[in-house]
Amino acid sequence: MRKILIPTDFSENAMNALKYAVELFKYEISEFYIMHTYQDDIYADESKLSQDNLKTVTATARKKSHKKLEKTVETIKSISPNPRHNFNIISSNNLLVDEADKIVDEQNIDVIVMGTKGETDDKILTFGSHTLQVLKYVQCPVLAIPAHYKYNQPKHILFPTNYMIPYKRRELKLFCEMASPYRAVIDVLYISKTKKLSMRQKDNQNFLKEELGKNTINFKIENSNQVSNKHIVSIIYKYIKENQVDMLVMVNTRHSFLENILFKSTINELSLHLDIPFLTLQNMKRN
Repeated sequence: MRKILIPTDFSENAMNALKYAVELFKYEISEFYIMHTYQDDIYADESKLSQDNLKTVTATARKKSHKKLEKTVETIKSISPNPRHNFNIISSNNLLVDEADKIVDEQNIDVIVMGTKGETDDKILTFGSHTLQVLKYVQCPVLAIPAHYKYNQPKHILFPTNYMIPYKRRELKLFCEMASPYRAVIDVLYISKTKKLSMRQKDNQNFLKEELGKNTINFKIENSNQVSNKHIVSIIYKYIKENQVDMLVMVNTRHSFLENILFKSTINELSLHLDIPFLTLQNMKRN
């Protein structure tokens, strides 16, 4: 059974991510956990908050959250009445990242699916603050869906890698089983100054071949004299546009290329303007 966590702020983008998730996993028996955290709502206007009315404001926020979650489930069931899917609602007086981390651990979640941005995020940036926090701190694969993205079956998937990371078998299995019902072609792209792979890289390449074996895999090398973060982003972006890629998959771990562009640089400056679903694997807790 597939277990999927869907954080929501009840925005159009959040509903769009939920719609994508039920379509993507339509062939799998799936347990969906639709989660809303309302602690930020309680403290949104502290000038109107006091010890006297804190309980009342909290109760109101809880009731509103629960009602909207029930409405969300009702809506998605009417859009996608799939007998393979079961929906659970989680309404919590907590912060998004803390509650997501807790649910991932308690329910053994396979993947988090969420919009790249929420209602209040900067429209210029690719990723909103909540999405970045989940990517950075929650130890679970995250599938981020761009605002207004209309569902397309993932037929062509790009997986850039340097073959230096010890991939997690469970996460590669998730990736494989997401792609295989759609007979997706996976392009594994290595961007390097040289075409030669070390023994370690060859071992990791063979491991990928075994774990993703249900799909058609193309191992590609892009030779480049420059391998800076900005240059690699440009190559990936160009590849996506020229090859009609439907989904980007990358590994995020300590000291990885993805960690650098997400958390140590300004995404906007690096031109990572993704308009396709983006799956990050191997998210690691950070100190």
